[in-house]
Amino acid sequence: MGYVKPAVWADPKNKLFPYQVGFTCPPHDFDAAPSDFLRMAPETVGVHGRMLHVPDYEHRLDQRKRNFGLLEEFVECMANNGADVCGQVGSNWVHASGLGVDGIRDHCAMLSDKYQTPFHMAGYAMVEALRAMNVEKVALNAVYHWPDWWQGTAGFLREAGFDVLWAGNFVDQGFIATQEECNARRWCFDGELAAKSMLYVAEKAPGADAYLANGMCNFRRPGDGLAQRFVSLEVELEALLGKPVITHDNALYWRLFKTLEIAPVTRQGALLSTLYNG
Repeated sequence: MGYVKPAVWADPKNKLFPYQVGFTCPPHDFDAAPSDFLRMAPETVGVHGRMLHVPDYEHRLDQRKRNFGLLEEFVECMANNGADVCGQVGSNWVHASGLGVDGIRDHCAMLSDKYQTPFHMAGYAMVEALRAMNVEKVALNAVYHWPDWWQGTAGFLREAGFDVLWAGNFVDQGFIATQEECNARRWCFDGELAAKSMLYVAEKAPGADAYLANGMCNFRRPGDGLAQRFVSLEVELEALLGKPVITHDNALYWRLFKTLEIAPVTRQGALLSTLYNG
């Protein structure tokens, strides 16, 4: 007998929120996605996060591949508890899986159908977003991602049909001396680096239709030091660059909002703004 989502959740009276979103993130990361998404969502939206549990996790791609099945466990857990849609944070899981672009698409569709709950992965959401925006030529700000990470992302984008004009991380850009020094920052950097790194990428690839970034990078806001991701900076960055900025965070949020058929209540960049008028 196949899985059946508990019928109790079909009755709106049994739900805490009209729109319920489940997030998961890699092990050993206190992730900002649930907070960021909730800040921009209508008050009718509720979120719940669930970390993947992998003892002795070291952020290696082979560990992601070995533990890829935990994503199904996450979707089943969220479906059992009344989630309307699920989002997976962490861009490297799509290429680490070895399934390829079409394989990831089919895997997401399979889990969505099996658990009667749409499931979206950040890495594939970027592909969907670029296609929806009719983008062909891109350049990737790989931020802190070390070489096998960002090279996998660039390869996944190329497999999906995009022309990757340039890709590189903060070390390649010359803003941080070594990958070891970059890793020691724990994914959190000075606020000014967001604009500096995106401008660098734009100068390397002026012919790009859009500028991309691995969206789970954090930048400390001047003054209070609050960590902000690209989704909080995208309006200013797009004004600076004159092109859409599409990241793994805003692409995932766009896909979740699109599935729920609602829009952010905050002012956002080009991609998320497509949702304002349906």
